[in-house]
Amino acid sequence: MFSTGQLLFALFFIIGFTILTVWSYRKDEAKNPTYFRGSVWVLVGFLAFIGLLLFLKRGVSL
Repeated sequence: MFSTGQLLFALFFIIGFTILTVWSYRKDEAKNPTYFRGSVWVLVGFLAFIGLLLFLKRGVSL
């Protein structure tokens, strides 16, 4: 479905984007810690939402 070059590009892009985002977040958090209070719960909620979508998409037979 995807070529090897496309998969490698996607992999490097995701890794680079994640590293840059974490670096930027930590830099901003050091400057303004009051604005980042409770941001972990936003991440937990986002991951739970994505997990729920994947759970529903797969179709669970009960």
